[in-house]
Amino acid sequence: MTHALQTLQLSASLGGRRVLNSIDLNIAVGRWTCVVGPNGAGKSSLLKALGGLLPHNGQVLWHGQPLDVLSRHQRALQLSWLGQGEASTLDLRVWDVAMLGRLPHQGWLSAPTVQDAQMVEAALKATRAWEWRDRTLSELSGGERQRVLLARAMAGNAPIMLMDEPLANLDPPHQVDWLEQVHCLLAQGTTVVSVLHEIGMALHADDIVVMDQGQVIHHGPSHEADTRAAIEAVFDHRISIHALDGQWVVLPRTA
Repeated sequence: MTHALQTLQLSASLGGRRVLNSIDLNIAVGRWTCVVGPNGAGKSSLLKALGGLLPHNGQVLWHGQPLDVLSRHQRALQLSWLGQGEASTLDLRVWDVAMLGRLPHQGWLSAPTVQDAQMVEAALKATRAWEWRDRTLSELSGGERQRVLLARAMAGNAPIMLMDEPLANLDPPHQVDWLEQVHCLLAQGTTVVSVLHEIGMALHADDIVVMDQGQVIHHGPSHEADTRAAIEAVFDHRISIHALDGQWVVLPRTA
């Protein structure tokens, strides 16, 4: 199996506290991997380390290449990032924010090309943000801004996309829209790695990484019983996962 992302003995600390502990992980090309676990498990830290945004020990490889040998431009072409609560200048137009995703494809001080415009239009339409293209971010709700930032990430057309809590501020219908967008990315061959708190949504992924206390407790296909058991265990069996009409439902466990 070809790997889009790999870690070898990956460790990292924040504020003097170890947040990642000797993680060996292989993430397959063209699949959706979702990282789940309790608060403080190290999920966001893992995602940042994978994206080269967190100093670390050990190795991170993108498509077999050590991350530290790739230039900033090479990294920008290979990976798109959507982080938690990302700030963006509120007086920017939606169109201009989405166009930022095309910067790695443009020459220094070059004007956007027709292809850039087509990619931005497609991304804004996919995230249902096209009708706001001439509005500024300050005119949008938190959920609407999140959709614009997702469009920016999608416009980059990178082979790897990392998303940290992409469903934050999105209401249920737009969470479903996001799921459709992920499936479109997968159909194009994009490797998607996301951190989600919504366990029911996470179980739509191809693979699940279960984390606790800076370690990977389990990594396996979402449809396997062992994966669901690992998720229940890492939440101290306070939840139970059930199949209902072809969907996974997460319920509080009763005594």
